[in-house]
Amino acid sequence: MQESATPPRSSRPAKKRAAVVTAGLAIGALLLSGCVESQRDEGTADGGEATVDSTFVFAASSDPASLDPAFASDGETFRVSRQLFEGLVGVEAGTADPAPLLAESWETSEDGLSTTFALKEGVTFHDGTEFNAEAVCFNFDRWYNWTGVAQAPSVSYYYNNLFRGFADSPDAAVYESCEVNGDLEATVTLAQPFAGFIPALSLPAFAMQSPTALEEFAADDIGGSAEAPALSAYAEGNPVGTGPFKFDSWSVGEQLQLSTYEDYWGEQGDVETIIFRVIDDPQARTQALQAGTVDGFDLVSPADIPTLEGEGFMIVPRDPFTILYLGLNHEVEELSDPLVREAIHHAIDKQALIDQTLPEGTQLATQFIPDVVDGYNEDVTTYDYDPERAMELLEEAGYPDGFEVQFNYPTNVSRPYMPTPEQVFTNLTDQLSAVGITATPAPAVWTPDYLDNIQGSANHGIHLLGWTGDYNDTDNFIGVFFGQEKLEFGFDNPELFAALDEARGMTDREAQTAAYEEINEQIAQFNPAIPLAHPAPSLAFAPRVDSYPASPVNDEVFNMIELNE
Repeated sequence: MQESATPPRSSRPAKKRAAVVTAGLAIGALLLSGCVESQRDEGTADGGEATVDSTFVFAASSDPASLDPAFASDGETFRVSRQLFEGLVGVEAGTADPAPLLAESWETSEDGLSTTFALKEGVTFHDGTEFNAEAVCFNFDRWYNWTGVAQAPSVSYYYNNLFRGFADSPDAAVYESCEVNGDLEATVTLAQPFAGFIPALSLPAFAMQSPTALEEFAADDIGGSAEAPALSAYAEGNPVGTGPFKFDSWSVGEQLQLSTYEDYWGEQGDVETIIFRVIDDPQARTQALQAGTVDGFDLVSPADIPTLEGEGFMIVPRDPFTILYLGLNHEVEELSDPLVREAIHHAIDKQALIDQTLPEGTQLATQFIPDVVDGYNEDVTTYDYDPERAMELLEEAGYPDGFEVQFNYPTNVSRPYMPTPEQVFTNLTDQLSAVGITATPAPAVWTPDYLDNIQGSANHGIHLLGWTGDYNDTDNFIGVFFGQEKLEFGFDNPELFAALDEARGMTDREAQTAAYEEINEQIAQFNPAIPLAHPAPSLAFAPRVDSYPASPVNDEVFNMIELNE
């Protein structure tokens, strides 16, 4: 039997272990302006000492796509979700490794198919509903029994990728059943082995949600179509979890507000009110921090870091656990040719791209996983920058004068793997032009247009996208990208799909690692897309922030923030 029992994330880590940089200068108290009025706590504590200002304003690069994390896959949604919701499994502070959260421990059978969870006692959802084994099974059965639009890969992205099938397609499904053994014990049984099952449960997509609220607000009543789904009443304004903060309000395009859940089972911390203010322009976020209208923001532009540090702001880097890639849609005639894909790879100077557009600490990518993930292949086939070779390959493929291709890229957004998409687009466009490939720009706003087009249709060419790893498991990278047919890439490679499917079910870690090394070589030779870099994103904070719980997988809960004023 496999067991796990480590301290929960509610225990505040010692400051000496926090992944932060302390600012050396101080500035005046921050004042909110614009559409958000000041909600700072100006009271005093016993003994006459001033309390900290308990309102924390964070500049988000976009609205969340949904307040129901089960129907989301983007970082801004998950940033909010991590404040509201918790899963059975969390993440060890400062790492990508799983740790107990709402489950205090678990035991997995020898065949890897059944896992029994011992649940934390005394936990309630924000609506007062008790968290227990029945709630656990309600959530698992909810995901499994989705129908219609809810089953679309573009809607229930993570469930589709990791659990594969639903109640009406049980032959493909990884999940089989959930049994209530007692008030605080539940057993989840899988239909087929899935070695990444436990770490996968740390994803906000699999957080526990209140059965009462899910039913009351018809959470699974998803309208529209797979290409343009309509949010349920639950996802628009009635999310209910067990996290340290509860939902207050959401003014789309402006701000989202959360406040402390008074009956939270864990530590409540210094922050009592969170305001996520939507500022889509990277420069505007920097200016808002400098002006004192926000307390912090993510995805700092590399060019702004020296200035902010010089002004006394705190820069918090994350370890690279990302991948930025140039996607290739094989439905496009030219891109279906392996010679053309190889030519594009040789045409790109990845180091120049990193030096000119990506943060310090970014690593050049030769494959689709960072080097800290099992299965990283030191000897993988690589394609060095060689524009002359690229032109030779294009001529061999029948395109001596090059060709024209649509280049899709997002606007008004910053991602951990791509802080400035427009700069990356411009840099790559120039490099491709040098070998005769003319890129026709096709910009689109990130949500919903860009993601819906790239992931939900075949109407795109080459495109920029990437990934921040959710947990330390190879399948969470290459399995998500290349484990099955996807409209994003438009290819069918049964041999690759089968190899990934077999590897994800292996319980022997050594054999699994060797299998993934072989698969990474297979991917490199097939060249379905081009891995560019493993960026190291950074956050910036006002000096009143003493520490921030930086995580390589963005598992950052704001009750762990320490403030000094």
